[in-house]
Amino acid sequence: MATQAVETQVVRQHWWQGRQVFVTGHTGFKGAWLCLLLNRLVAKVTGFSTPPPTDPSLFKIARLEEWVTTIDGDVCDLKAIQAAVQKSKAQVVIHMAAQPLVRDSYRNPVGTYATNVMGTVNLLEAVRLAGDQVRAVVVVTTDKCYENREWIWSYRENEPMGGHDPYSSSKGCAELVTAAYRNSFFATSKTAVATARAGNVIGGGDWAADRLIPDMMRAFSAGKPVVIRNPRSIRPWQFVLEPLLGYLTLAQRLVDDGQSFAEPFNFGPRETDAQPVEWIVNHLATLWGNGASWHLADGEQPHEAYYLKLDASKAHAKLGWHPRTDLATALTWITQWHKALAAGQDMRNFSQQQIEAFLNRIASAH
Repeated sequence: MATQAVETQVVRQHWWQGRQVFVTGHTGFKGAWLCLLLNRLVAKVTGFSTPPPTDPSLFKIARLEEWVTTIDGDVCDLKAIQAAVQKSKAQVVIHMAAQPLVRDSYRNPVGTYATNVMGTVNLLEAVRLAGDQVRAVVVVTTDKCYENREWIWSYRENEPMGGHDPYSSSKGCAELVTAAYRNSFFATSKTAVATARAGNVIGGGDWAADRLIPDMMRAFSAGKPVVIRNPRSIRPWQFVLEPLLGYLTLAQRLVDDGQSFAEPFNFGPRETDAQPVEWIVNHLATLWGNGASWHLADGEQPHEAYYLKLDASKAHAKLGWHPRTDLATALTWITQWHKALAAGQDMRNFSQQQIEAFLNRIASAH
C-alpha cells in the first residue's frame, strides 16, 4: 500500500523525492531516525560513519543497511570523507557525526575534540573541495554550545559560544569553525552553510550510555530502579523527529534561497517542555508501570549545567518550523516503542508508524 505524499509548510516530499543526500553519523540514534524520515520522503541517502556506536542499535534493528548506501569511515580521515562526498554526488549534506556525550568527554577529551572539531573541519573541507556539487550543508551541533550562565532566559542564536566540559566546548568550537568556513569560503559561492542547535533529543531506539532515557529503558526493562545523577537539572526535551524535520526544512531553504538562510538556528521544544529530570523520571516510570522506580546516585558527579533552555523563535519566524509534539506524547511514544521491541514486533515497521503519526499530527494542524 503506497503512502500518501507529505506536503506541509515545513517539508515537501516532492522536493526530497530522488534527491541525493549525504549524512554523516547515520548509524547513530539521531542519524538512524533521519534515515528513516528521508526514506519516507523517498530521498536517496548515502551515509558515512563508523559502525553503530551501541549494540543493540536502531540502525541494525530497523535494517537500514537495506535502504542506505553506507560508506564506512571516520570523519577524522579527510581523504576518506572527501572521496565519499564526491562519490555520493549529493546536493544536500547533513553533518551529524559526533562524540555526543558529556561524561564521555571527561573520559576522552582528546577524542571528543578530534571528532567534534576536526571532524567538522574535514567535512567542510571536503565540501569546499567538491566545488559546486553541494548546495546546502547543515552542521548539527547542540544547545550546549552556548556559554551557559545558568540564567532563567532561553538562549538565542546571537549568544556567545562557550562550554564548561569538553563536549560542550567542542560543539562551541564546531560552531566557530563553521562560521569561519562560511565567511572565508562559502559566502559568495553556490554552497550555503548553516548550523542547527537542538536540545535534549529523545525517542525510541537510543541505547547510549550515561543518557537519561536509555538509562531508564535499560533499568525498567530489567526490572531494576534507575540511578539518577542530577534530578533537578532542567533541559529542553524534545521528540527526535522534531529537530530532524527542522534540519530538513533548513536544508530546503538553503538550496532554494541560498545565503539568506546560511545562519545558526535553534530547534527547541515548547517552553512548558523544559522540565527537570525528576519530572521526566516520574512520568516515564508511571507510563512504564510494573513498579518502575529510581534512586539518587551516590558520590560526587562531574559538572553538568543545571539550567538550559533554547529560544526557537527564529526558526518559527524564518522557516515556519515549531514543535508539534508535547513532552507527554513523546514519553508515551518512547514507552510504546520499547514495549513493542520487547514484544518482538518488527521495529522498522513500528518506527515508520511513529513517523506517520508524527507527520499526520503536523498535517492536521494546518
